[in-house]
Amino acid sequence: MSGGADFASTIHGTAIAMGGKAVLLRGPPGAGKSDLALRCLSLGRSELFPEQVYLVSDDRVIVTRERDDLIVSSPSRIWGNIEIRGIGIVPVPSHTSAQLGLVVDLVGGDQPIERLPDPVTVEFEGIVIPLLNVRPFEASAVVKVLMALQVIGGATGTVQDV
Repeated sequence: MSGGADFASTIHGTAIAMGGKAVLLRGPPGAGKSDLALRCLSLGRSELFPEQVYLVSDDRVIVTRERDDLIVSSPSRIWGNIEIRGIGIVPVPSHTSAQLGLVVDLVGGDQPIERLPDPVTVEFEGIVIPLLNVRPFEASAVVKVLMALQVIGGATGTVQDV
């Protein structure tokens, strides 16, 4: 990170990065944050997602405001590791930090999700970030998160015409 931070806070969540931008997965304990992140990490590069996905932080995420950007990073003691329920703490390819481009709230199956929702945002220290609700255990959850990171979160690597 460059320069001084204007604001920093540690929050409960998991962050992954692709194409220079990060998505912050939020939800209560056991909601599926680490599971969804692990499935995103396991998705290899493709024509749909030409950039590799990396872990930034699992369980605790440091959100730092630097000028007009929000940067997510990991506390040093947990950097590079993800918790896999039933297995334990496992090292995975990780980035030290990334610019936050999208926040995803994990919701249960009983909460309705609109087909074509109006854009929704969340604000951290005066910076507005797109917000998406996702059911983490749907088969399409990984694709929805990564597509949203590309389309509304600003990650590079979107495929135009092939």
